[in-house]
Formats: sequence, structure tokens, C-alpha cells
Amino acid sequence: MASLTNRVALVTGGSRGIGRAVALALANAGASVAVNYRERTDAARAVVDAIRSSGGRAMAVGADVSRSAEVSAMVSAVAGELGPIDVLVNNAGIALIRGVDDLTETDFDTTIAVNLKSAFLCTQAVVPAMRAQKWGRIVNISSGAARGAGGVGLHYNASKAGMEGLTRGYAARLVKDGITVNAVAPSLIETDMVKSGVAASPSRIPLGRFGTSEECAQAVLMAIGNGYMTGQTIPLNGGMSFN
Repeated sequence: MASLTNRVALVTGGSRGIGRAVALALANAGASVAVNYRERTDAARAVVDAIRSSGGRAMAVGADVSRSAEVSAMVSAVAGELGPIDVLVNNAGIALIRGVDDLTETDFDTTIAVNLKSAFLCTQAVVPAMRAQKWGRIVNISSGAARGAGGVGLHYNASKAGMEGLTRGYAARLVKDGITVNAVAPSLIETDMVKSGVAASPSRIPLGRFGTSEECAQAVLMAIGNGYMTGQTIPLNGGMSFN
């Protein structure tokens, strides 16, 4: 893993779970980190405090990343305080557990906006600065549900499959600018989302346990550190499936 000293990273949905672990790992690698949140102000500030207490630079930045005006304001605020964004981790997402018969149009639209549109808006906002310096790293947090049934619902499947398509589309078009775009696809990580009803136990995982947020962060840093890999999806599933 190359050092990220003098690099600036933005993690959307960085106040808890996988986002929190990624933010701390990026800071440990030397990056200045902007921790995005929508509602959990105190949690985001706690992540920032943890980074600062270890000697790192960090800021909390509130924004609904499914809204273009808020994304633009967020990216400007980060650039003003920490510098232009070199690393983007699109982690923000929601998981509304719904069956086929109780899924509403609002549920579908909200999921696509938060899980997929947000990645498009944030990527569009950071690409100009990355292109100007001929270096950038973008990692999208997908899910095993992008290629399997999953336990949340078809709206979630669609949002994550779209994110992997977005990953490949950007990767193909930005590689000549020195920007890599990859995805990490975790399944059954021990987070609030999983505990809330996606899986009661790890019994169907061959490894015999849930994954950890820290293991997801390790995969994100691997993708950031490998300048030759782009357009790829890294699965983390304890042996439940193989590409």
C-alpha cells in the first residue's frame, strides 16, 4: 500500500460501519480525510476526533449526497479546508428491507438516488481536480447483491448492480487521465444493516463468521494502492460465491 501522505480523501457515509473503518484506515495511511454524513453529526465528529487525536487532519462535512447542490457545496468545503480531493470512496447507502409485494415506487426511487445517483454526483464533482493533476482514486462500495439475490430487496440489487456498471463506465473513460475506478462488494459484514434483519447468523457463510468493517477497509486501501487495477470489483464474502 502506497503512502497517502499529502493526499485528500472524501468518504461518503463515513460516520459509522464500513465508512468509519475506511476513514480511519485512510487516515492511518497518511491521508487527510473528509467524513461525510447526512444526519449523524455526533458520530461523524467522533471519527474526526479519533483521526485528529492520532495526529491526522480531518473534517466532518454534512451533505445529502443524492442532491447535486449539496454535493457541490461539500466538495468546495473540503477543497477549502483540506485541499482538492484525490481519493473518493462512495460508501453512502441505505438498505430498506422490502419484499416484491410491499416495495413502493418511493422506496425504489429513494434507494436508487442514495445508493447510485450519489456515486454519480460525487464522481462528477471530483473528477475535474483529479484530471488536472493526472491522478485520482475512486472506490465504490457495492455489494454481493449486485450479482446475487441478497436479503434486502430487488431495489437494492438494482442500485448495486448499477454501481458496478458505473464503476466500469468511469474506469474505461478516465484511465488515460491517471484515474482508477474500482468497486468493493462486501456480503454479510457485521454492521447495523446486517444486524437489523438481513441475516440473523453467519450459518450460510462457509468461513463461519460475518466479515468485519476493517476487512472492507483493507480491500479499499488495496484498490487505492494498486495503480494498474481499474474497472474491477473485489468481492468479500467468506467463500459464499466466486467470480
